[in-house]
Amino acid sequence: QVQLVESGGGLVQAGDSLRLSCAASGRTVGNYAMGWFRQAPGKEREFVSAITYTADSTRYADSVRGRFTIYRDHLKNTVYLRMNSLKTEDSAVYYCTADDRYDFVIAGRGYWGQGTQVTVSS
Repeated sequence: QVQLVESGGGLVQAGDSLRLSCAASGRTVGNYAMGWFRQAPGKEREFVSAITYTADSTRYADSVRGRFTIYRDHLKNTVYLRMNSLKTEDSAVYYCTADDRYDFVIAGRGYWGQGTQVTVSS
């Protein structure tokens, strides 16, 4: 089993930055690809970003590319999402996901955390 715990959400103004963290624990988690999804009220959960276990490949949704950066720290079993130039439309609950298959992470078929709320005010 894999446990994922997100942190770092909060209330910010448009144009501000935030860094989300997701700490992973459980057996074999060190070999897992990881990623982020988000879900705004009344909308479906959508892919944001993903990173392979070796960090040799990353992927971003078009809506966040150039503003968000995903990276990971293997020593801490933690993945981060640096979010710059935040917009009101970035407001959502952000969920961390992980799986030993990168394609499963991108498809939203991995393990999930409980989520952390990000609210961007205008």
